[in-house]
Amino acid sequence: MKITGYRTLRTHRDWGRPVGDVNGFIASGITEVPIVIVETDEGIEGVAVGSDHDIARIFPALEGQDPRGVSGLYDRMLAHVFKAGHNGATFGGIATLDAALWDIKAKALGEPLWRLLGGRDRFVPGYASGLDIALSDERLADFYAAMAERGFTSGKLKGGRDVETDLRRLRIVQEQLARNTQHPALMLDANESWNLKQAVRYVSAVEAEIDLTWIEEPLRRWDAHGHARLSQSVRAAVATGENLTGLEQFRALFDLGAVDVVQTGAVWGITHFLRLAYAAHARDLPISPVGLTSNPAVSHAAAAVPNHLTAEVQDLGMPFGVLVDEHVDEGGIILGDAPGAGLTVDEQAIGAAVHDGDWLQSAGPHVRPLRAGLSLAAERRAGSSPATHRDA
Repeated sequence: MKITGYRTLRTHRDWGRPVGDVNGFIASGITEVPIVIVETDEGIEGVAVGSDHDIARIFPALEGQDPRGVSGLYDRMLAHVFKAGHNGATFGGIATLDAALWDIKAKALGEPLWRLLGGRDRFVPGYASGLDIALSDERLADFYAAMAERGFTSGKLKGGRDVETDLRRLRIVQEQLARNTQHPALMLDANESWNLKQAVRYVSAVEAEIDLTWIEEPLRRWDAHGHARLSQSVRAAVATGENLTGLEQFRALFDLGAVDVVQTGAVWGITHFLRLAYAAHARDLPISPVGLTSNPAVSHAAAAVPNHLTAEVQDLGMPFGVLVDEHVDEGGIILGDAPGAGLTVDEQAIGAAVHDGDWLQSAGPHVRPLRAGLSLAAERRAGSSPATHRDA
């Protein structure tokens, strides 16, 4: 079997609510979703959702190769962009091609990917995550009530601006999830918005009233020394790593004992997840993938590693024109038996659709505010946008 080509298309996801974090939000709730399809000379095609960045530059590393040699081809893609480097958005393009190759390999064997990777149980434990910074208290309660109906016992709040606001909203999440357990697990995600001492003060204030399971991305992603000091200063576990693009970027976090829950963005792909999971396992650390809505294939990898803790479940729907052989229930993801990663794409419907995807709008959560981490007071002035706020 040989790789002969690829094609890309873009669809959209309608979240049905504003989505974002402390850095900004998408008011429309419409986001773009790239799809990559890798073609072979035997007619088996690999389908992956994630990123199409730099695909044209990366693909020559795959053309004419046997797609079943996935691990070797992953290294070949990294080597192909050696001079410029694979970090940043390029890593997303590599990851999406990688996921498509795993899809091909499992389809060729007629197996669901989770079984090919060595998984015994099709169930992937998860936690609810509403990307909820812009939701009213009422809509926040509605989202976590719906997730509680699916059996979830843990939830993650986007916050980091104001302690009192976060305490109130954490209690809302707690109340909704309490229908399934007396002690819901509560996590708070600050999305790299603090400096070290801000983080210590803020988390300590929250922990005075609520038992946090973890604090997520409290500091800049590369600040291993800061994360280590924070972990020693608070009770909550420190969870970070989702924005690190490459296994080598975790070295300092591991060496300094700076991470308690190792996270990886699902958009960074299957091979990266597997390698990071085993690196974490060697250090007795759990791993947790972030954003499975961005790359549902990583759910299959999560089912196959010994130290998977929980996976972020942000939505119950799928992008327009995409079907995934899985369903959310019992507080997690139940994977299906379709060969491969279970993705089916209606290319004709997607091609005919007209939509306005605005995930990359300037006010969205992909743009860091210039003064993030540089305020004496964490809270924002009333009516100011977190993406545009400036201190007087």
